[in-house]
Amino acid sequence: MVHINELPENILLELFIHIPAPQLLHNCRLVCCLWRDLIDMVSLWKSKSLREGFFTKDRWEPVEDWKVSYILGSLQRNLLRNPCAEENLSSWRIDSNGGDRWKVERLPGSCGTSFPDNKVKKYFVTSFDMCLKSQIVDLKAEDYCEELMDTFRAHCGCTYQLRVQLASADYIVLASFEPPPVTFQQWNDAKWQEISHTFSDYPPGVRHILFQHGGQDTQFWKGWYGPRVTKSSIIISHRTYYQEPGKQHSDGASGIPRTHLKSWAW
Repeated sequence: MVHINELPENILLELFIHIPAPQLLHNCRLVCCLWRDLIDMVSLWKSKSLREGFFTKDRWEPVEDWKVSYILGSLQRNLLRNPCAEENLSSWRIDSNGGDRWKVERLPGSCGTSFPDNKVKKYFVTSFDMCLKSQIVDLKAEDYCEELMDTFRAHCGCTYQLRVQLASADYIVLASFEPPPVTFQQWNDAKWQEISHTFSDYPPGVRHILFQHGGQDTQFWKGWYGPRVTKSSIIISHRTYYQEPGKQHSDGASGIPRTHLKSWAW
């Protein structure tokens, strides 16, 4: 009987391509020195990235660490739960619940317009006094390990406000985004607007993300005439630079995660 380690290395690498990354790193890599060395090879993680569509063969951007790029690609998803109100207010912490309180309505709603993404069916709506809701994302619980984050561095007139903070394990704020409140004028055309921001080059130590948004109407009408919000998102992706063939980017760093945040309101 042939021992598995007697197989050619290219066959072993082909087998490893089909094994999920957690098993490769936490189990297979510990089997022996040969497996460790093969699993640490750049070609393995590049092949896995191409196979799962995280990158294409004709990409021009440089990749500093294919293993980290693959892991970030496999983890890339919206870290906010229940962003489109499908589960009513579940997963959201209610920080302020003024007026007639937060409410969930079905699109397009009264005097509203359709949402750009037809998969989104509901939205949250605020009232005549301040309504705020938030989520805290625990990055470790979402499988973003410390090494990964640190070593390789988001009708009626109404007002919408947004605050996002990147915080340490002790909830010390390391970076923040809090733009001036956005005011939608009375009798506006009720079109959804996207508010977005990308955090990059933030300091090491990020372990939590606080996302808070909400607002109120400007006319103090009874009911739910404050800003409508839906499809908010926090996504961590791998940072790359556009690079033409034969040219080198002036900034050599290319492996730092970027945190993207988006929210839609009107």
